[in-house]
Amino acid sequence: MRVLLVEDDDRLASALTTALARHGHQVTRAGLAVDALRLAGGADFVLLDLGLPDMDGLDVLRRLRRVSAVPLIVVTARTEEREVLRGLRSGADDYLIKPFRTVELMARMEAVVRRGTRPRPPRDDVVSVGDVHIDLGCRQVTVAGEPVTLTRREFDLLALLAREPGVVRGREEILDEVWGDPLLSASRSLDVHVANLRSKTGRPGLVETLRGTGYRLGSTA
Repeated sequence: MRVLLVEDDDRLASALTTALARHGHQVTRAGLAVDALRLAGGADFVLLDLGLPDMDGLDVLRRLRRVSAVPLIVVTARTEEREVLRGLRSGADDYLIKPFRTVELMARMEAVVRRGTRPRPPRDDVVSVGDVHIDLGCRQVTVAGEPVTLTRREFDLLALLAREPGVVRGREEILDEVWGDPLLSASRSLDVHVANLRSKTGRPGLVETLRGTGYRLGSTA
């Protein structure tokens, strides 16, 4: 396979490249997130470290999953259960904690390939709710044909709900995905952003609150 190895540690990257090559894989190494996102389109498999110097690996994973279903294993020194869950929820096919044996990595890669991959997400998908159009690819929102200016986090929140219309997203899940910290659940930040979305779009029903559960994309009433 053509394997994209995203790892900023030169020694580890060199060792993994040698091991992967011995198993017949062609390896391309990226030490920066920006290079990983640029090169991922030509890969059959991605090994992704989370501790990158220019961007958190989870952000790389989320961006990649918006446009690609390439098999991907997170390879990281982060051992906390919360971090493992965040990686899997963000779209990783598996999660391997450093240090690990090469034989285990190869076995996990083979297992991921045997399972197959998720359906490829659509590019530049536009979700419409009444006269509200949410362009996930271009990160643009229009209401009745007029553009609406949202902050990055406001759009990320709306996009999370729009990717699966009708699916209820819990508060902790949203805070984890959009803010990167589910412990913010005690704050009012999420409620403020929901209120801003309703106000800026002029569609109070666009984000529906399910008391005690979470939020989902609603109507435009």
